Formats: sequence, structure tokens, C-alpha cells
Amino acid sequence: MSIFRKIASDISDACYIWAQEMRFIIRDEGVLIFFFIVPLAYPLLYSWIYNNEIVHEVPVVVVDDSHTQLSRQFARQCDASPDVKVLCYAADMDEAISLVSRQLAKGIYYFPPEFETKVNRMEQATVSVYADMSLMLTYKAVFQTAMAVSQQMGSRLTTAVTQPATKREAQISAMPLAVDDVPLFNPAGGYGSFILPAVLMLILQQTLVLGIGMSAGTARERDRYHNLIPIDIHYQGVLPIVGGKALCYFMIYAVMGAYLTLVVPRLFNFVHIAHWPDLLAMMLPYTLACIFFGMIVSCIVRYRENVMLLIVFVSIPLLFLSGVNWPQSNIPAFWQSISWLFPSTFGIRAYVRMNTMGASLADVMFEYRILWLQATFYFLAACVVYHHQINLSRTNALSRLEQMGRKIEVTKQLRKRFASVRKGEK
Repeated sequence: MSIFRKIASDISDACYIWAQEMRFIIRDEGVLIFFFIVPLAYPLLYSWIYNNEIVHEVPVVVVDDSHTQLSRQFARQCDASPDVKVLCYAADMDEAISLVSRQLAKGIYYFPPEFETKVNRMEQATVSVYADMSLMLTYKAVFQTAMAVSQQMGSRLTTAVTQPATKREAQISAMPLAVDDVPLFNPAGGYGSFILPAVLMLILQQTLVLGIGMSAGTARERDRYHNLIPIDIHYQGVLPIVGGKALCYFMIYAVMGAYLTLVVPRLFNFVHIAHWPDLLAMMLPYTLACIFFGMIVSCIVRYRENVMLLIVFVSIPLLFLSGVNWPQSNIPAFWQSISWLFPSTFGIRAYVRMNTMGASLADVMFEYRILWLQATFYFLAACVVYHHQINLSRTNALSRLEQMGRKIEVTKQLRKRFASVRKGEK
């Protein structure tokens, strides 16, 4: 009977802690921002920015030292493409470089004097392409447009020289090897479909850790003795504390996680081909791992602002360490081992494969198991850390009681001495 009474008491304490934590979140404007405003607004902002996934009409400058019909035809075909716009013809390379340095143009097409002469001699001609590499999207548009035009013109020149007897022979002569370019998992080749799924999962982890850390910093600041765990009859057990707090955070981020992974990609027509039961199964350990990881981080937070300096700083490195926008094979082994400490690494990989590539839960079983291992490990670590915080609060309370007892004893002795002195004077 005592065991059931103990279980009922722990459940009651967990419910009390859940209610208290929910009350603290609602009353704290900073935590509300990280738990609600940021997860709701940031994905919309990123999606609106990257909604136009590819760039069009990138301005380029043409330096034509050939001054021939063939060079002008090449420039006109580039200008007729949807991705490039010929801004002007420059007199020389110095003028073109000046336009690029002032960001009026993003690339340069240079035709040497012997351009058409080499073509007429059946020699290989050269078109020099100079692109602004500060933005990969503009570089891609400038370079790929020049490549496409050069291939088309080369095919026509080959056909004109060989003079095939039939139309089919002309097609084979122009393109002996047909290449069918099919972009997998990102049909538009856009930046939004490429980067947004990873950003959504990272937002979930970072806002969760920031909100938990700020809540812990607020609890320390409100406590007179800067303890994370207050001296209260309901805050005596480790499991009720960890369970009550985790339940509060999980209830909030169950909704936020569904919004980030299911609603946002559909609002902006990004790729979303994941099966929701598999996605739900993957999100469960990922959310739990983020919660317990945030609870561990919150124990080292002394002030509200500390967690922002710590977590916001690592956001960009975590995005690179996930292996989405930088090849995982090119990441050094040391940094790969560091990335295993964060739930976002495996959460991003699993979500990208399921949502963008159509993988099933069985295809991401490695990441799925790692997430459950992280959730279990961080849960046990959170219990250890909060047990230490409980003992620390008790030790501080006992030391204060001892100090108060000593002060009371000293006061009593002083009163006795004062009373004896007064009697002696009388």
C-alpha cells in the first residue's frame, strides 16, 4: 500500500510542478517569445525570403573584343534566357570589373579577338566567364546559362559542318549522347526546398533550449538564494520534477513540432512527401531528446541572458555539422563526434530524408535509434543533474538554518550578558 501511496504522491507532485511551470511560462514574456512567437514567425519569415527559390535576370556585362556575328549571337541567346540579362557592353575588362565591383553586375562574358576565327578554322574557341562568387545562386545562373548556350551553338555548328543526309542523322550528329537531366528530390533546383527542412528542425531544438534555459534563469533570479529548485514539499523527488517539467514542454512542442514539420512546408509548397505516421514516430524521440538536453543546459544557466549567448552562437555550426549544406564525408572526425552530442544532427538528417526524399521509418532506422538513445541518455543525465540541484538546495537551506541557529544562540548569550550587567549595576 505504501508503494501505491508513493506513486500517487509522485504523480500529484508532477502535476503540481507541471502547473507551476506552465504558469511561469505564461507569465514570462521572454519565454513566451521563444516558445510561441519565434517558432510561429521564424519559419514564415524564412519561407517568404526563400519562396522565390531560383534567381532570374541576373545582370551580366559583355566584353566583346571579337566584334563578330557569332559573338553577338552568343550574347543575344544568353540575354534571351530566363536566368541572365545582358546589362550592357563594356569597352574593356577594366570597365566591366568596375561594374561588378559596384554590384551593378554579377558576371562578365568575355569574347577574345580570335573567337570567330578559331571557329571558322575548326578550332576550339573560348568564352571566358567571370562570376561574382559571393552568392552561389547568381554564380549558378551566370555559369549554367553560358554552358547551355555554348552547347546549343556547338551542336548547330557540328550539324552545319557534317551536313547529314537526314534529319535523324543531324540530331545524332548534334548530340551523339543524349543526357536527360532530372534533379532528384528538388525539381526546381531551389534554395528553399534545399535548406528550409534543416532550418525547421534546428529552430525546434534551439527555441526549446532557449526557452527552458531562460525559464531556469528566471527561477534562479526570483529565488532569494539563487537556487534552481525551491524548498517546497512538492519539489522533493527527482522524477516528479523532471517528469512535470518535461510534460509541460512536451505539450507545447507537440503542437509546435506539428506546425513546423507539417504545416509550414505545405503553406509554401515546398517538397513534403513524408508519411505522417513515420514522421510522428521520428518526432517523438527527437522532441524528448531536445527537452532533456535543454533541461541539462538550463542547470548551468545563472542568468536569463546567458543561454542566449551560448545557444544562438552554435546555431550556424550545428547547421553545417548536420551534413545538409556541407558534405558529411568532408567534415573532420573530431567535429563529427561533437555533432553526435546534439539531437539536431540526427533529427535534421532523418527529417530531410523522410520529408524531401520520401524515406520511410525503416530507411532512417539508424538516426531513429540514435535519437532514442539520446533521449534516454539525456533523461538519465537530467535526473542526475536535478538530483544534484535538490541536494544543493537542501545543503544551502541547512547551512542557512545553522547560521540562523548560531545567530539566535549568540543573541541569547548577549541578552543574558546584558541582563547580568544590568543586575550588577543595580
